[in-house]
Amino acid sequence: MTEQKRANPAPLGLSGFALTTLVLSTFNAGLITQGASVVLGLAAFYGGLAQLLAGILEWRAGNTFGYTAFFTYGAFWEWYFLTAGGFFGGVTPQAIGLVLIAFGIFTLAMWFGTFKANLGLFMTFLLLWITFFLLGVGAMTGNVGLSHAGGYVGILTAIAAWYTGLAIVVAEGLGKSPPVGRPIMK
Repeated sequence: MTEQKRANPAPLGLSGFALTTLVLSTFNAGLITQGASVVLGLAAFYGGLAQLLAGILEWRAGNTFGYTAFFTYGAFWEWYFLTAGGFFGGVTPQAIGLVLIAFGIFTLAMWFGTFKANLGLFMTFLLLWITFFLLGVGAMTGNVGLSHAGGYVGILTAIAAWYTGLAIVVAEGLGKSPPVGRPIMK
């Protein structure tokens, strides 16, 4: 009996991450200043729930890196939804900054796991840990310039993630290998 082909969950996780990150980063960069609550629904469902699902599917496929990444960032978006949505009182900018820096540390460690993956993931994780550190230090110090810089790097992060995820989808549809770049290490 042959096993049925299963869909690759990575494009879903990368796309949920990318779209939600792009929208939030546009506000963080100061390009749009009103209506940031639009991110809440995305954070709860596309950034959060879709990535949690992608993580579970990566776990089922035996991909420890994909499972850890998607489940963690899905949980991040659920945390964002609850925190920015005002479900918790007394959250200070310094506390938010601490969480963002902690996610930056996690992402930096995960970035090392991309060295033998592909250039798309390498760039996504590189840009993401820089984004987290800029936003975290910006929040902790009240430095709007750092927060805006974090927003701009976040936009680049979203583009890298979206390209990587959508390249996989399009390449599979065309029966080709995805053009996501060679690993930086062999």
